[in-house]
Amino acid sequence: MTTNYSHERKGRRIALQCLYEWDSVSHDPDITLQRLTPVEHSKSGIGKFAQELIKLSFSESERIDLLISQYAPIYPVDQLSIVDRNILRLALTELIQGITPPKAAINEAINLAKMYGSENSGRFVNGVLGSAVAELCPDL
Repeated sequence: MTTNYSHERKGRRIALQCLYEWDSVSHDPDITLQRLTPVEHSKSGIGKFAQELIKLSFSESERIDLLISQYAPIYPVDQLSIVDRNILRLALTELIQGITPPKAAINEAINLAKMYGSENSGRFVNGVLGSAVAELCPDL
């Protein structure tokens, strides 16, 4: 994984776009990633970070969706907005895999929710991840 904060932020946005396309119209995430990743992003590690997030999100998908169901019990996962659902998937992937420190993962997810989600997405994502972190990362 890259350690450059701005590369991670850009990679996270690309990963979200790929998951959004996969979730909404079943586009292959690898093909979408190639289309969305300019050559300079590939060389800088942004594309690799996005690819790793996507791969891990898929490999942990059942566990992650169960966590979303657990921490947002009133909202069935399949009825969440596509944006909110996939922001949560990415953030929980980062938390489970220890890719990003918990507070940073939550802040990044909230920023994505504010940028791409509805008016209430930031608060919703914050609430779900705040509850998840309390259990997944009890040492905080």
